[in-house]
Amino acid sequence: MIKVIHPVAGTVAMLTIASLWLSTVLSEMFASQVAIAAVKMAVPWSFLLLVPALAAAGGSGFAAAKGRQAGLIGAKIKRMPWIAANGLLVLIPSALFLASKARASEFDTSFYAVQALELAAGATNITLLGLKMRDGFKMKGRLRRRPARPVKASPL
Repeated sequence: MIKVIHPVAGTVAMLTIASLWLSTVLSEMFASQVAIAAVKMAVPWSFLLLVPALAAAGGSGFAAAKGRQAGLIGAKIKRMPWIAANGLLVLIPSALFLASKARASEFDTSFYAVQALELAAGATNITLLGLKMRDGFKMKGRLRRRPARPVKASPL
């Protein structure tokens, strides 16, 4: 069961964060303030999907590791506290602040400063989750290293 829960929950978490990040960027670049407000007010509702997905991925990952901490498993485990701290200390408070500001139609300097922080923290989590996913693929043999091609010397 863990072999199913872990990759599904991790994929759901990654796709949720990526879609939130992309929705924010696209709405800020191309949409009206009404659309931006709609995106910002929808983000906290996504926590109903995202938080359980992250918890299921983390819990099932620890269970699957069975106490091992070396190699790729160790690398994956070391990234999890950073992902969690980033989410709990930066992303969730930022999302709630931005939803509140958007609801009041207050698109001021503080809104955009926190928006920039949220985008940077979101990109960081996407990167960290992507690295965890890559390591998981390597562990399962789904991602193989390609042999290096020899470099031909160019005639001068």
